[in-house]
Amino acid sequence: MTAIRPAPGSPAAPADGGNLARVLVVVVVGSVMSVLDVTIVNVALHPLALAFDAEVATVQWVATGYTLALSAVIPLAAWAMGRAGAKRVYLAAIALFTLGSGLAALAWNIPALVFFRVLQGLGGGLLMPVGMAMVIGAADRRRTGGAMAVLGIPVLVGPVSGPVLGGWLIDAASWRWIFLVNLPIGAVALFLAARLLRPDAPTVKRRLDLPGLLTLSPGLALLIYGLTTGGNDGDVTEPGALLPTVAGLLLVTGFVLRSLTAREPLLRLRLLADRRLAAGLATMLLFPCGYFGSMMLSPMYFQTVRGLGATEAGLLGAPLAVAVGLSMQVATRRVDRVSPRLLVSCGAALAALGLSLFAAQLTAHTPYWRLCAALLVTGVGVGMVMMPANTTATRGLAPADVPYGSTLLAIVSQAGASVGTALLSVVLASQANGASAGAFRHAYAWAVVLLALAAVPALLLPGRARPAMPAAEPRVVPAPGRAPVG
Repeated sequence: MTAIRPAPGSPAAPADGGNLARVLVVVVVGSVMSVLDVTIVNVALHPLALAFDAEVATVQWVATGYTLALSAVIPLAAWAMGRAGAKRVYLAAIALFTLGSGLAALAWNIPALVFFRVLQGLGGGLLMPVGMAMVIGAADRRRTGGAMAVLGIPVLVGPVSGPVLGGWLIDAASWRWIFLVNLPIGAVALFLAARLLRPDAPTVKRRLDLPGLLTLSPGLALLIYGLTTGGNDGDVTEPGALLPTVAGLLLVTGFVLRSLTAREPLLRLRLLADRRLAAGLATMLLFPCGYFGSMMLSPMYFQTVRGLGATEAGLLGAPLAVAVGLSMQVATRRVDRVSPRLLVSCGAALAALGLSLFAAQLTAHTPYWRLCAALLVTGVGVGMVMMPANTTATRGLAPADVPYGSTLLAIVSQAGASVGTALLSVVLASQANGASAGAFRHAYAWAVVLLALAAVPALLLPGRARPAMPAAEPRVVPAPGRAPVG
């Protein structure tokens, strides 16, 4: 294995304020495109079912296919950055995502649309871990919190504007525009990445861990497929859901066992010996499980129990998104100066409190302002957890290990979100009165428990770093027979 000196701007390069600003501009534009796409497509499933005269369960594969591709390609991120360089990988990811978007707009039936969404997912799966690794690599310890706060801007922009923009595009034009809108953004992202990112050389030349890839990627895809199928059907014990879930778990377990002994594993699981990273990963497994699962419930409640349209349901979710984005900006900038342990654990508790207030007052006639007020509390807590936990988890890693840490965080977060969505779907479907406010209250109770449980590993995160003590002045010892001077 031959080490190559990293060029400026690579994840292992020294920090540079000007380079950090350029990296942030590129990554934020790419992330906005990805987050917008996901939120727009989520509100477009019913219109797509009408356009193609298909069942909603069939059209759901437009979202599921993207998620499966996303999960399958994320494990390759760290190896690809080491092999080809972060800039090349990021350019390829943007190009593939944009190409998939353009082809999806031309789809002639649901199978074609699902296939093109898979292409999108292959690009989208690399955007987050590669972008995060570039930002962390370009920032020194003083700038990490501020840089990650800027990286949280897409979380503010996407969920607020995506549902509204998607509903308007479908109503004013056609469903094809929900994919065409990505083309100009993708073109801008490609131009900026090509011009602003510094050329970087590969950090290591090593072979791809093919056995690891052939166990982890299919394992994650099968696991998420099984959970998604069980969530859609409301029964994870059906063979169509149980068999792929078990097969996925076995493959992932095999990957873990092999990686602990492999000389050059696909992912460096030994990094979990770092308590900071291990606590961050556990937090980012449980918290997205409860948060994203509950976000699946909200539009369903507003549309089925309250009889609202997709655009109205999206607008009612805007206060939560605004609270998350603003709170994330403040919390992530403060994570360099306060205790991450206190910040993240209190955020998880606050999010659980807000969601419990939301669930406790769910009826078919609850005033919307009261529900939005509870969601505002939830959003403040979410903003105190998501990006601060990611920032803290990778802070203690060596520069060469940052790509592996960011990849592990991306995998765990995606798995948590998928598990939570499937779990709460099954809980909701298991209720005899599944379309009632009472059924939603029961499902939300599970989400509250998951959010509260995330506070437990958050307590293992580091406290506030103590300022370095000034070095003591050297003591002058007089030579024998001489009096000390002064």
